[in-house]
Amino acid sequence: MAIVTFWSNGREQTGKTLSMVAISTYMAIEHNIKILLVSTANNNDVLHNCYFDKQTGKKTTFGIFAPRNTEIAMQSGMEGLIRIARSNKISAENIKDYTKVVFKDTLEILFSGKENGNDENVSQYYPEIVKTANQYYDLIFVDLDTNIDESIQREMMRNSDLVVANINQRLACVDNFKAERQHDEILGSKKTIVLAGRYDKFSRYTAKNISKYLGEKNIITVPYNTLFFDSAEVGQVPDMFFEFAKNKNLDREDRNYVFFQEISKASEMIQYKIQELEMNI
Repeated sequence: MAIVTFWSNGREQTGKTLSMVAISTYMAIEHNIKILLVSTANNNDVLHNCYFDKQTGKKTTFGIFAPRNTEIAMQSGMEGLIRIARSNKISAENIKDYTKVVFKDTLEILFSGKENGNDENVSQYYPEIVKTANQYYDLIFVDLDTNIDESIQREMMRNSDLVVANINQRLACVDNFKAERQHDEILGSKKTIVLAGRYDKFSRYTAKNISKYLGEKNIITVPYNTLFFDSAEVGQVPDMFFEFAKNKNLDREDRNYVFFQEISKASEMIQYKIQELEMNI
């Protein structure tokens, strides 16, 4: 059981949410573990559109995994849990009643409120809810929004077993992160790893070059992939990953093969780092 928080400084487009989606979907299918995705944004559209139809809110073509009270969960989500938290009745068992199911018993989403996800009266309960959920799920991926109160962001990062710092390949973004982590105890600690999202292997700022520049041993990447980004617009991310799981004999030069290989490496690195940190406690 571990909490993995996806962080960015909010000043650059890093593909943070979609990177989290790609890695968590791959892990749910390949490893069959209970994963909860937690949104802390006041706009859930990016995350929602990866798995569900924009208009109906229902899953598209991967219906063999039956949902649990899908419509109620979508309406309630984090807001429903906060009402329970205010009355001190929250438990690991009742959290799952407020999630929206992607794969039954494997991948679920806890959406924040559409209008007030960043409201301090709402977001102050996020750390407690995530810590409680950690008693039930094998892995929790938190999409940390930079618009919520900074003290709450810091608490959630401190409570995390691993922090994934999301950057892009622009030198300004890399420089900003390098400067931030020099005076940030969490970003500069061993519990933080770096992810380059929307990655382009033809950029001069390759993972190898960024790794040297930052003095990082390993940097994980989520490559830009047209099929993935198109699928994320129309609720077809699971279909894409299931198709790959059934047919892994793609040509090694195929860009889709490269994409899935990098997602696999990122997933393995996250699991390895969690285990490594647990052993050093």
